[in-house]
Amino acid sequence: MNKIATLMVVFAFIVTLSGCTMSETGQRTASGALIGAGAGGIIGAISGNAGMGAAIGAGVGATGGFLFGKHKEAEQDAYQRGRQDASRGR
Repeated sequence: MNKIATLMVVFAFIVTLSGCTMSETGQRTASGALIGAGAGGIIGAISGNAGMGAAIGAGVGATGGFLFGKHKEAEQDAYQRGRQDASRGR
């Protein structure tokens, strides 16, 4: 029953976020949290505590998604600055 409740919470979270307009970093953070919660829930279920595994996985996944999103934003900003400098003949 605990696995079903966890899956229902994850499904409700996915449905809630699917209607939102989010930045790319926000999308990466949310998807990282969902993937982490799923993986953590599975690993936690094997070890005996799916809820704790899902919570830890969600935290780690959200952190990873956020950091990756910020990295991609910085990369895109540098690319745009390079294009602007090139168009000005610098």
